[in-house]
Amino acid sequence: MNYAEIYWADLPPRGGHVQSGRRPVIIWQDLARFRVPTILVIPLTSQQRMLKYGGGGLIAPSTGNGLLHPSVALVFQLGAVDARWIGTRIGRLDDPDLAAIQQLAKDLQMLP
Repeated sequence: MNYAEIYWADLPPRGGHVQSGRRPVIIWQDLARFRVPTILVIPLTSQQRMLKYGGGGLIAPSTGNGLLHPSVALVFQLGAVDARWIGTRIGRLDDPDLAAIQQLAKDLQMLP
């Protein structure tokens, strides 16, 4: 499992508007340097209406990322999940999508 890869995950219900259930997630943590029992992930959804919140980025399916449908990376829902909830690998973000999601994450966190 590596940074910017896409995996299936089983996210438990947490209430509110937070994503749950079986869905793709982007691994958003350097697992080689930070070996902890939780993993930072960005959940994905096929519901393009989520783009209205401004904290998501659209990712088109490609052979590299393994997605079957256009998906919104819900960067505003970046969070830690138990490593046991992560399943099988789907693919990896293409470089232009990775750059766009990185920039969105920086903007949301007000990082330089």
